Amino acid sequence: MNKYILSATLTIIVCFFVKAQTSDIQTKVLSEAENEPLFGATVYFEELEKGAVTNFDGIATFTEIPNGEHSIIISYLGYETIKTTIQIPNSFDLIFKLKTGGNELDEVVLQSSRSTRTVKKIPTRIEFIGVEELGEKAIMNPTNISMVLRESTGIQMQQTSLSSGNTNIRIQGLDGRYTQLLRDGFPLYGGFSSGLSILQIPPLDLQQFEIIKGSSSTLYGGGAIAGLVNMVSKTPDDEQALDIMLTQTQALGSTVNVFYSKRNEKFGVSLYGSAHYQKAFDPEDDEFSNLPQTTSISFNPKFFYYPSDKTTFWIGLNGTYDDRIGGDITKIESGANGIHQYAEENISKRLSSQAVYKTQLDSINSFNIKNSVSFFDRNLTIPDFSFDGKQINTFTEITYQRDSSKADWIFGANLYTSDFNENDNSTLQRDQTDVTYGIFANNIFDISDKWILETGLRADYHTDFGFFPLPRISLLYKTDKGFSSRIGGGLGYKIPDIFTEEAEFINFENVLGIDKSSIEAERSYGINLDFNYQIRLTDEIGFSVNQLFYVTAINNGLLLNSTDTGLFEFSNATDEILSKGAETNIKFTYNDFRWFLNYAFIDTRLNYLPGNPQKPLTARHNAGSVLMYESEKWRIGYETFYKGKQFLSNGTETTDFVTMGLLAMRNFKFGSVFVNFENFTDRRQSRFSPLVLPPHENPEFPEIYAPTDGFIFSVGIIIKPFGNEEH
Repeated sequence: MNKYILSATLTIIVCFFVKAQTSDIQTKVLSEAENEPLFGATVYFEELEKGAVTNFDGIATFTEIPNGEHSIIISYLGYETIKTTIQIPNSFDLIFKLKTGGNELDEVVLQSSRSTRTVKKIPTRIEFIGVEELGEKAIMNPTNISMVLRESTGIQMQQTSLSSGNTNIRIQGLDGRYTQLLRDGFPLYGGFSSGLSILQIPPLDLQQFEIIKGSSSTLYGGGAIAGLVNMVSKTPDDEQALDIMLTQTQALGSTVNVFYSKRNEKFGVSLYGSAHYQKAFDPEDDEFSNLPQTTSISFNPKFFYYPSDKTTFWIGLNGTYDDRIGGDITKIESGANGIHQYAEENISKRLSSQAVYKTQLDSINSFNIKNSVSFFDRNLTIPDFSFDGKQINTFTEITYQRDSSKADWIFGANLYTSDFNENDNSTLQRDQTDVTYGIFANNIFDISDKWILETGLRADYHTDFGFFPLPRISLLYKTDKGFSSRIGGGLGYKIPDIFTEEAEFINFENVLGIDKSSIEAERSYGINLDFNYQIRLTDEIGFSVNQLFYVTAINNGLLLNSTDTGLFEFSNATDEILSKGAETNIKFTYNDFRWFLNYAFIDTRLNYLPGNPQKPLTARHNAGSVLMYESEKWRIGYETFYKGKQFLSNGTETTDFVTMGLLAMRNFKFGSVFVNFENFTDRRQSRFSPLVLPPHENPEFPEIYAPTDGFIFSVGIIIKPFGNEEH
């Protein structure tokens, strides 16, 4: 009996001794800047191979950690990882503060906000497309940016011409003229020059896209009623970069893109050139082209000067020559004969200069001056009619910026001019000159760690249409538990001109010019509300969701109406155009896999018409899925997009359809090789309804509501002589 008592006593003593050699501990993880708990951070004991994820209070709990010295790793997506050694037991609290890192979306500094803040601290809702995704879209379409925009939630690329391929961007169901296109903050693509702009902007030399949906006129002036798209160019760094991209499609399209950049202490340079040739492509064998015969050349050199660490001066030049001819294949290849008479040819030349001077006066104050001059020359020719004109735009802006710890201020003034001059031989002279003066102020103020307020006011004066006061306000609420919400709204306006989608559809034939004495400027108001939540469940698994609701109303909408004389004239709508809807974006990540899901509900009503019908060529329901695998060697993507039913202008309802795409790229030391299967199920409008109506010699072209080119297979190679890295 004594033997059993002694054995039990020894067992209890041993267990107590072992227990005394371990400890139960708690670690707390905070953000260094806000001193707030980080939910979902990982704490990992290397030797023990034991980890835990922090709760909503930023605490990770461990049991029975052996006493002694341990190496631990504390990590959280978007923050710098800490690797350190701790002693167990410890006489002080185990609290770790993580600094924000540079590899997460929240740390991207956006130019279109006119602030040096990161996404996380800007109340204005801005969608960001980075260099990696731009690289993927460049593989899918190396000739222009339409692919980048087409696959963004709530954005529709509306093709207005089968023969030229002309395409406009529609944000949240509103016409392309309501979206302002910027390059490095310059409004280079407006009025006459906007017609073919989407087709003439190659993506390879772009660093990022920034998309603001809803009225943004306070930031950049008139024209941004639906929103703005700012394309930010790559800039040179100390490592020289050379990218050579060669692409060939089965539709006989060939593209060459070359980008080079390098800087030293005082000087830098970036050089970009692109050449594209497309043979007229007719997948239906109906003797009319679905892709026009195209010859396009672009160049974009930039030169940088850095007189000091605080000052940068750069100048750039953008040039494009584009010749595209579509229509009857026989007419294109052999000339007119018999019934083969119809062709549409667009020859356009674009040249624009940019100059920027920016200097940091001290730690919080900076001063910027920028100027651009843009020239655009286009000749559109169809049988028995030609539309020919030139446009010169200028933009000059001066800004003063003050960024303190709690508030950012920017004050500025700008001058924008536009001068369109139609060929003197034209029957209808539709010349138009516009001059707009603007002053603006914008403030972002940290009310607290969780609340940030942005307010802005612009006052524009147009020499013909008068004064436009443009206030805006946005409010951001954020937590370090992964939740944030933004609400914002403002006013906008658009100066009327003849370059609308309706006028483009009829090639501007018999369209009267703008009568400034009877036409009023279009005005708008809009509001956005979004909710965002993101979480890192483990080191391998991440999840985020963004839900947006929006309303935009346009008064005095510009309409094109036929007259008894066979001419077309512009007038203002008697009631508003009202666009409202919702967008949902969901993202899952697991190790090297990313899965994006999106849905857009677009309800755009023409309240000036009886019954308030849905705007033609605007699908109410749109959805998409993109599954990506990315490793050091491979990048593979599979895409599926759904577009719901639409109405044509005559009230006919179209069919809905699904398109699919597949991309595969293999990385090597010299660069990459890739194949792309775009729309591999070959969905195109000709499968649902005719693209061309008789008579053959003078055809009619119905409205375009679905892809026209169908399946496109492409192969290519990217050569990087200085290393296979993203620059």
